[in-house]
Amino acid sequence: MREPVWLFDLDDTLHHASAGIFAALGAAMNDYIVRHLGVTGEEAQDLRRRYWRRYGATLLGLVRHHAIVGSHFLDETHALPQLEEGLRASAPDIAWLRRLRGRKVLLTNAPARYARRVLRALNLLQVFDAVITVEEMQIFGHWRPKPDVRMFRHVCARLRVSPSQCILVEDSLANLKAARRLGMSTVWMRGWSSFHHPHRPAFVDRRVSRLRELKSFL
Repeated sequence: MREPVWLFDLDDTLHHASAGIFAALGAAMNDYIVRHLGVTGEEAQDLRRRYWRRYGATLLGLVRHHAIVGSHFLDETHALPQLEEGLRASAPDIAWLRRLRGRKVLLTNAPARYARRVLRALNLLQVFDAVITVEEMQIFGHWRPKPDVRMFRHVCARLRVSPSQCILVEDSLANLKAARRLGMSTVWMRGWSSFHHPHRPAFVDRRVSRLRELKSFL
């Protein structure tokens, strides 16, 4: 039996971003949009929501419609001086993740500096065989973050694995749906999110509330 290749999301999958970090990120993005687009705070929030619904990432809307430089937006909005102090994670889950069999890859729409700061704070940086962040999700010069199926296909090629070997662990249904279309197995992490869904969608193979529940997937 081939070893599984685990693709883990970061925020609200490995740690409880909804506990405060998402609010800090949202405030930083609003401030950036206000300063660089010359809009009100309310208009900035509306743009964020609109681009999130349309593209799955605020970044794409700003790049496509406002000529914002993606790397500049990511650097400024993810600086978060108090990031490490605001991290919340489950110690038993983190300990279990270190023992999980198979290749482990972080696959996140967050920028590299932010992602690595989180992993270092959780003492997980050495656990992952690869860290793939949003800067690497560009194809032919165009940003293709999750849930772009082309990016998932590109990741499989880079890792030299077939999609059927991969298990994506995510809190985002849109990302899971795209991965399932490609043939990946999917695990919906529900432990940290406040979003309630009464049923398990057909494209979700397993729904878990804690990382340690993944042992039943094998």
